[in-house]
Amino acid sequence: MLKLDILVLPVHPDDAELGCAGVILKHIKLGHKVGIVDLTRGELGTRGSAEIREKEAAHAAEILGIAARENLELPDGFFENTKPYQLKVIESIRKYQPEIIITNAYHDRHPDHGRASELVETSAFLSGLRKIETSYNGVLQTEWRPKQVLHFIQDRYIEPDIVVDVTEFWDTKIKSIYAYGSQFFNPEWKEDEPQTYISSPEFIQVVEARAREYGKSIQVKYAEGFTSRKILGVNNLFDLK
Repeated sequence: MLKLDILVLPVHPDDAELGCAGVILKHIKLGHKVGIVDLTRGELGTRGSAEIREKEAAHAAEILGIAARENLELPDGFFENTKPYQLKVIESIRKYQPEIIITNAYHDRHPDHGRASELVETSAFLSGLRKIETSYNGVLQTEWRPKQVLHFIQDRYIEPDIVVDVTEFWDTKIKSIYAYGSQFFNPEWKEDEPQTYISSPEFIQVVEARAREYGKSIQVKYAEGFTSRKILGVNNLFDLK
């Protein structure tokens, strides 16, 4: 079993890169093990295909240097926060036993994001109940509940509960995003392919502007913001930036 310190559970391949690649890179440098389990293959995306995005996700994983990446293959657009899907997420949480989970925004332009947020939050709690039985490779799993579930902030503005300086890792974050050449601005993409909201060059400029806005709040160049349904605490006031 590979135990992770941080497990990112985003609904679509590329959500983790957009939402928290800087934090992933920062914590890997700090010596933590980080992995990504995408909930769906993003097969309903206007551009590309599930097969293309699978290759792009693998490329992004190499850029980030994460310890593991897999896909639960839930139905893109049609999963629900119900028992069959909860059990699949629980199995993944118990498999990796993360201390921290990071997942999608509470609500967003894409309805999958908010539903994934609820699914992961619910599953993280249920994963700690010993009377819910799951197995991996035929072996009964032990209950596990992470210490913290954080939500990154996506298209719609949500005031963060915490922001993290990712200035040192910004260029690599952008490289991981552009690993998804089928989704984001790519001058080599065929002109007859449909253009989307996220395929314009302006979209990445908005991502950067948001990071600069959060960075300004803590006097750094770039930061990523997160929300939490739990009150966040520190042991030492001098840990606050």
